[in-house]
Amino acid sequence: MLKRKADKVDVLFLLEGTFPYVSGGVSAWVNQMIRTFPDTSFGIVFLGGRKQDYAAPRYELPDNVLHFEAHYIHEQGSAVETRGCKGDRQAFASMSDLHDRLCYKQNLEDIGGLIRTVLPMMAKGGKLDEQQFLHSEESWKMITERYERSTDPSFTDYFWTVRIMHKPLWQLAELALNVPKARVYHTVSTGYAGFLGALLHFQTGRPLLVSEHGIYTKERKIDLLQSRWIQDNRSVFEKDIARSGYFQELWVRFFEKLGLVCYQAAEEIVALYEGNRQRQIDDGAPAAKTRCIPNGINVDKLAALRYLRSPEIPRVVGLIGRVVPIKDVKTFIRTLFIASKQMPDIEGWIIGPELEDPGYARECHELVNSLGMQEHIRFLGFCQVEDVLPKLGLLALSSISEALPLVVLEAFAAGVPVISTDVGSCRQLLEGGCEEDRALGHAGVIVPIASPEKMARAVLALLEDSQRWHAAQQTGFARVERFYHERLILQEYGELYRKLLALCPEQLH
Repeated sequence: MLKRKADKVDVLFLLEGTFPYVSGGVSAWVNQMIRTFPDTSFGIVFLGGRKQDYAAPRYELPDNVLHFEAHYIHEQGSAVETRGCKGDRQAFASMSDLHDRLCYKQNLEDIGGLIRTVLPMMAKGGKLDEQQFLHSEESWKMITERYERSTDPSFTDYFWTVRIMHKPLWQLAELALNVPKARVYHTVSTGYAGFLGALLHFQTGRPLLVSEHGIYTKERKIDLLQSRWIQDNRSVFEKDIARSGYFQELWVRFFEKLGLVCYQAAEEIVALYEGNRQRQIDDGAPAAKTRCIPNGINVDKLAALRYLRSPEIPRVVGLIGRVVPIKDVKTFIRTLFIASKQMPDIEGWIIGPELEDPGYARECHELVNSLGMQEHIRFLGFCQVEDVLPKLGLLALSSISEALPLVVLEAFAAGVPVISTDVGSCRQLLEGGCEEDRALGHAGVIVPIASPEKMARAVLALLEDSQRWHAAQQTGFARVERFYHERLILQEYGELYRKLLALCPEQLH
């Protein structure tokens, strides 16, 4: 199904941990984008952590996807014979410069020129190939010299952290030299996929488009605080990587610099809403390159679901999303527990896959059992939103981080008011952005993060007040029709693609 090869495409998508293997808002958006422009040829380079973490594809590739390849950047490689070597001192001087710029507070002036110098040497057999990095005397010297600048007493932890942090860069360098030629490179995040986009831009001169749905560095900080991301990487290399603040800071700086390199390489940088655009600028994105294009949905298709609703307001609250810590499903469960004391017939539906973090999913099931909520809370797994939205009285987002969640727009179009934590653009979605938008009213209730008591009060207030519920329903539908219809959004992306494609000749050499 996914075996497609091409030498050149119009647009090459660079995707980290999303389409076509993971369902969710970003993947749905990528699928929508590709299908909206059938006369544009697309390629996809998918980057994942470990192959075992991904099941069968969730999406079929559209016909205009001419190329697909998947790579797993934290996979343990096959054993090869290793031999120590001296290493090229001049080459490692350039590598040291790149390392310092990515990991320490060094400027990124002419980072493109430095990457163009280093990239060919990182190819297999080059002066800075992976074996040179892992086993040469010059590499050992580079790491030990930088360790002496650190404040952490454990050299073993520092040594393995640096190796784990940098190892994927050699795979990205190899990809940059071998992926199909494209007129435009399009990444939907910074991070490793965004850095690959920067490598491709600096190598070829072709324009790079960045469309961030969430802010990658912000999400990685959350992961690091939960210690799950470092733990995943440690298990790959089977080394005891310290979780100290020093190493967390080192990882954060590394991802911030990868993001900054991506921003500098980009021709255009798109955020979903103004708050994220300002965050991009704060993180180093040139303001003149940034713009906002929100998510959009097929309002007409989803509006038909309103006619499938029962006359009564269902006492069913749904959480639609992956069962992962960033969605804070436990707060949703506790919300239903509190609300059930006043509304005994209330139900909570958790609608989303549980495979991404099985340990967390197990904890959520155990919490339901410990609270005695087995009769009130159901885990439905992945479902089509069209099948569940007409049955919900409310949609709830308990997330600790969001950008502009498509599921909120889908709920509005289907006639479902929303309770949401005050994250990302959710306040703008529920209460309005511009003056014209705010005049429409509130389409639900905003509550603080990790506050099940306040979320429960908001749930009860809407479900027990039909007049308020219907007013929120009408506001949501009016807002999504006026400001978030896909025809408006896709028109903007169509113009952006035409502008960037026009920068390159039709024939790729």
